[in-house]
Amino acid sequence: MGLVKLIDFLRDRLQTVIRICYGVLALLVIIDATPLVDKHHAHTAMEHLPGFWSVFGFVSCVVIIIASKWYGHLGIMTREDYYD
Repeated sequence: MGLVKLIDFLRDRLQTVIRICYGVLALLVIIDATPLVDKHHAHTAMEHLPGFWSVFGFVSCVVIIIASKWYGHLGIMTREDYYD
């Protein structure tokens, strides 16, 4: 029952949750730009850019979502009365 209350609490404060997520993402990019992160053993030149992995992860998630929606609408999703 506690999980349902937590979900309702977060749903009621959706804008605050979104702002907190943006803040965490910005904080990760800032930390990545500082010398706290050792980039000495980076494999490619792109890995030396601040926030590369954050941007890469975000773009990858967007591509996965778009591809799965396209695939779903292509034929995997059927109408509810398909077997009637």
